[in-house]
Amino acid sequence: MLRSLLVVGMIAGMLFAIMSQSNIISVHAQGKIIINGAGATFPFPLIDTWRVDYQKVKPEVDINYQSIGSGGGVKQFTEKTVDIGASDAPLTPQEAGKVPGVVHIPETIGSVVAAYNIPSIPGKGLKLTGEVLADIFLGKITKWNDPKIQSLNQDKTLPADDIVVVHRSDGSGTTYVWTDYLSNISSAWHDQVGKGKSVAWPVGIGAPGNEGVSNAIKGTPNTIGYIELTYALTTNTPFAYIKNQAGNFIEPSLASTEAAVATKETSLPKGDPSWANVTMLNAPGNNSYAIASFTYLLLNKDLAKNPNMNEAKAKALVDFISWAITEGQKTAKSLNYVALPDNVVKADQETLKSLTFNGKPLL
Repeated sequence: MLRSLLVVGMIAGMLFAIMSQSNIISVHAQGKIIINGAGATFPFPLIDTWRVDYQKVKPEVDINYQSIGSGGGVKQFTEKTVDIGASDAPLTPQEAGKVPGVVHIPETIGSVVAAYNIPSIPGKGLKLTGEVLADIFLGKITKWNDPKIQSLNQDKTLPADDIVVVHRSDGSGTTYVWTDYLSNISSAWHDQVGKGKSVAWPVGIGAPGNEGVSNAIKGTPNTIGYIELTYALTTNTPFAYIKNQAGNFIEPSLASTEAAVATKETSLPKGDPSWANVTMLNAPGNNSYAIASFTYLLLNKDLAKNPNMNEAKAKALVDFISWAITEGQKTAKSLNYVALPDNVVKADQETLKSLTFNGKPLL
């Protein structure tokens, strides 16, 4: 009898061990790799679409992305509190010095527009130049019917209302692109304000994120501000046609942004050299839109330098980015971003091949 009980107990113990092992395997099989990123609001609609689409490709990988502005993304990346940062502005030498071996991965191309809310002119197509925009944001042009604006728009009757300038209140890559453009066009802007993710604005009211600026423009009459094209289109906010280097007033669009990209230098940094001097602003060409820009993902060249990373997570992150710069580009056009040209994809792929974990290649 005792022997029978012992046998039954042994069998039960074996079954329990098998079941426990099965549960452990099941838990591991159900385990998720979570990749955390933060930064630019400029590419958020695209990254958020990728987040959903990639679940169908790799259900075991979750992508979390916080749209907090490029300044916040750079800060969190340099402080190693996220796995990946995102910025519309390439890192400055000072910023790059805090994260030796940082690499830039351009993930898409977009354009920044001068969006406005003039109740008596509800449609898009107000014509503006870079010099006029600089004077508006410097506070030198204060009325919508100023002769400098009216002379560009003789087919429109502009109101005598005060111009309300809206700008970003947070550290912003969109601000960097905007102020870099104004610095290129206007010596007064270059000397008095300059370029950066955050600047000392001479006039205007601040709002956080592309979303915040877009909402402020929509909600306040006689405003003008700068937002990424996709935010203007999705919120049906009118925007200006900007005079380009060839002297033509160009509507911001996928086609005019693509035209700007096509005229720029095809040689791009690979690996961890600086991207600080890479620009598509004020590109030559009859049909080029003047304010086009890359937006970047930021990574460590050796991902083991990030304390949040293990080899499996590093491999999953590189696999995701490899997918984003190839298959993920198919969704760019529907969201009003320009898909990466072949030469940019090749540069990205070469950079991804240089990434390691404790010296071990990840691709």
